[in-house]
Amino acid sequence: MRNREQYRGTKNICGIRIERLRKELGLKQKDLCESMALQGVPMAPSVLSKIEGQHRAINDYELLAIANTLDISVDDLLGRNE
Repeated sequence: MRNREQYRGTKNICGIRIERLRKELGLKQKDLCESMALQGVPMAPSVLSKIEGQHRAINDYELLAIANTLDISVDDLLGRNE
């Protein structure tokens, strides 16, 4: 597994939280992507990796599907409740 402490991008503000929460729940990127697909939001694990590394912007419908899967509010993913 690659060490994420490498350079992070600046394309989003929630990627680091998504990665942390996904790992806390013991989910692999593939698991999160499968859950999103069941919600009608298909995403490849490589795309999720770019979001988590903050190298790709995230769409609102993707953010909502991720929040639903991680059972957390969109506000929490955006850091509004910190």
